[in-house]
Formats: sequence, structure tokens, C-alpha cells
Amino acid sequence: MNTLKNLGDLIDRHLPLERTAIVDLRDPLQPKEYSHREIDELAGGVAHFLLAQGFDRGTTIAIAALNRAEYIAVYFGIMRAGMVAVPLNIKVPRETLHYLVKDAGIRLAFVDEERYEALNAVVPTINFDRREEFAQTVQPQAWAGVQPQPDELAMILYTSGSTGRPKGVPLTHAGQRWALEVTQLGVEADGPQQRYLVAQPLFHMNGLFFVKRVFAANGLLVVLPFFNTERYLDALSTWRINVVTAVPTMFARLLRDHRLLEAHDFSALKRVMLGSAPMTHGLLTRIKTAFPGVVITHGYGTTEAGPAVFGPHPAGIPTPPLSLGYPLAQGEIELTGSDAPGQGVLRMRNPAVTPGYHQLPQKSAAVLNDGWYDSGDIMRRDEQGFYYFVGRADDMFVCSGENIYPAEVEKTLESHPQVRHACVVPLPDEERSQVPVAFVVPEPDSTLSAEALKQHALAHAPAYQHPRRIAFVAELPWAGTNKIDRQALLRQAVELEARSGWLPVSR
Repeated sequence: MNTLKNLGDLIDRHLPLERTAIVDLRDPLQPKEYSHREIDELAGGVAHFLLAQGFDRGTTIAIAALNRAEYIAVYFGIMRAGMVAVPLNIKVPRETLHYLVKDAGIRLAFVDEERYEALNAVVPTINFDRREEFAQTVQPQAWAGVQPQPDELAMILYTSGSTGRPKGVPLTHAGQRWALEVTQLGVEADGPQQRYLVAQPLFHMNGLFFVKRVFAANGLLVVLPFFNTERYLDALSTWRINVVTAVPTMFARLLRDHRLLEAHDFSALKRVMLGSAPMTHGLLTRIKTAFPGVVITHGYGTTEAGPAVFGPHPAGIPTPPLSLGYPLAQGEIELTGSDAPGQGVLRMRNPAVTPGYHQLPQKSAAVLNDGWYDSGDIMRRDEQGFYYFVGRADDMFVCSGENIYPAEVEKTLESHPQVRHACVVPLPDEERSQVPVAFVVPEPDSTLSAEALKQHALAHAPAYQHPRRIAFVAELPWAGTNKIDRQALLRQAVELEARSGWLPVSR
């Protein structure tokens, strides 16, 4: 693959262009299908339109909408025109959305009706849902795209900003095409056309990168506007999906209703690729039980350094459960900052690493040095060279002098057969600095008590890790990227402590 080819022009025109490229399920009763040729020409029409408006090369153009076929065509078209695509997080408050527009210097935004009012007041918009604004303005046509320079930007993705303002992460054409080339496993162009499903938001790397991989392989992509348990399971079954990529929390929700699972046929599903959040042994076991015969893999990546970090062992050694894999030969990684052997903060260097946060030189300098990116993720390496996620360095807290990583405590709690999902956060404590507290989603009809779960934690992990408070909840709150919203749980923990709302456990 030519890494200097435009990222917006992934299509292989030697493959059948009349094959279906997208099935848009915004209206599940009236699915709308697009061929690879139609998406190719729609992206070309977007590129031609932007250039006709006189926008300069490198101009930032935003997309703010739920997932849909036009979103994908516009994303490709912006980059084909030599401009920078900026998919905006539509789940943030309006004030933050306006901040993103200003921070990125957006000149034009493609929006859906729901986002129109919020954005039209601060930037010129083109509305997907108003025919006179999109369908009649963008005329489909052939347009392969401009030839990018080696360091030319293709897009800017914004981090979730859970601890402050979102940070813009610029990514280059060359870096993203390199990442596509070295992470082809699971998305293949040869043989019968494969069917894929995406429901995670396209402003997030997990879903957006998957879309690019599918288009590079001439696949069929079923697109849900957002994640909904019943609609996702129905799409998996109805459209005979072969491969999905998702965040583990999505599958945790899919497994809540066994009767709903039993009502669908998943016999076509061959591979589930999970990433962007930690995995526990309990959840992995439940997924394998619900989807027998399906290959389940758990990957790792960051917005700042791409998803090309780990893969299969070069000697063919099977990847152990919960391992992220073996380091890819095409990139460089190292563990730093820890006295523990085989454990430390993961640093990466590869062509996909961002050149630096947008307009944030100090934050860039803190994590980027000579092409190396400091991920802030604590990893452990076993004797065979496989890597495992331990926790976020930012999430680590100290209880009575002991370092606690929430992900480690969550793994212990989810190993209990009556626990479906758990999230651990720190609660301020005068005597011990901070103590771990747990929000737990129990299995249906569970009889588990908070005291019994505490004893399970004491029996299966170091005593200092056990949760001092426990709350059983119906579900865990989500952030905009389909991950658990830990900030919301931190606030809830403080509220429960103030009104003594925790379940009784011995202390």
C-alpha cells in the first residue's frame, strides 16, 4: 500500500464496485443500501464541492451527526479535497461543542437535523436532512483525491476530555495508512464479501478506524446510528454479520437478557474484536459462552498513537486470555517508570503517532518526545512477551500507602459468578487517603450481598484492594464513547457517602 496515497481514497477499483458498501439502518424498517461506486462518487462530489467553495488546502471541516452513510462519504470526501476532517463528539454539552468548533478553526460543518440549531449559529452548516442543503448541493462524481505530502494532516480527533477540555489529536494521511497496512487481520479483501457492523460513534477512533479497514477490503458495512441492545442484536442476526469491532462495555450490555439473545441467530458471526476499554476474565467468559465458536480478540490502541501496537505472536504461540497480544515488529514499544520487573508505563513510537496536540505545546511536550508517545497506561509483560493492561496511571490511587489500579479490582469482582459488571473508583478518606468503592451490576435474580462480595475480593486478591463500599446498580453510566463514565460514578460515590447510602459491609 502506498502510504502517500490520500486516506480518503481507500477504495480498490479493481474489486467489484457494484457490491453493496453500506446498509444504513437509521430507519430499521427501510434500510438504505449504497454500492461502493455510489459511496466513491458521493465522496468525490463532496471533495469537488469543497474545492469549488474556494477553501484552502488544510482547511478544517467538521462532521456532527449520528452514524449514517453520508457521514462516511463526507469524511472521505473532506480528505480527498486535501482538507482536514474533524468528526465532532456530539454527546458533549453545547458549550463544549462550540469550543471544539473554535479550537479547530472549523470553516464548515456537515450536520444532521438534531445538531443543526446548536451549530448553525456559530459556523456555516450543510444539513444532511434538508434535501436542498446536501442532496442537491453535493453532486456525485469521480474524484480520486489530491496527493498528500508525507506529514500532511488528514483529520483531527478530539479526546473525551473527562478531566478537562477535550484535546485535539491531529493524525496524518501517511500514519493512518501505515496503521491500516499493518492491522489487516480480521478484515480481508480476498474471497466472498464479508459483512461488518458498526454502532459505536464515528467521532471515536474505535469505530472510525474500523470503517476505513472495511472500505479498504471492499466489505459490506451495516451502519447503526447509535448503539442500542435490541437493534444491535437484530442487525447481527438479520444481516448475517461476520465480523464486528466494539467496546467491551457494549457486549456487557448485550449479555444482560439471555432470552433476547436466544431469539436471534448468530451463526454467521465469526470474529468479535474488542478494544478501547479494559476487559475482565468474567466478561470474556460470558461472551464466549453466549457466542460459541466465535473468535474473540481483545486489542489495544490510542487516538494519539493509533491501533497498530500488538498482534499475534510471530512464533504462532496462542495469545493468552486477556492479553493484548505481542508487539508488532513494525513499531517500537517500551515500558518505563516502574521498579517492578516487566511492568511500567507503555511508550510507543511508530508512523501513526500524532505530531502533537492541536495548539497545546505544553501538553504535547509532556507525553511526546522524539516520536515516542507516553500512553499513561500501565502494562505488564509476561515471560513469552505478551502484554496485559494493568490500569491507567491517572486512575491509580493510594490507599494506606498501597497503589491501587481500579481495573485490577474490577477483574476480581467480575470473577464472582453473580457479578455481571463492576466499576471501581476512589473515595476520599481521612485516615487512608482514598479507599476503593465499587458500583456493581449483578446477574439477574442474583442473591449476592455486599458482604459476600467483599469476602470474595478478600479471598482472591490482596486485602488492601477490596472495596470498602459497594453499591448494586441496574447499569453503569456511559460516557460519549461507549465507555464507563467514571467521573459520574465519582460524583455518585461522594453523594452516597454524604447520605450513608452504601450497602452494609463490615469495615
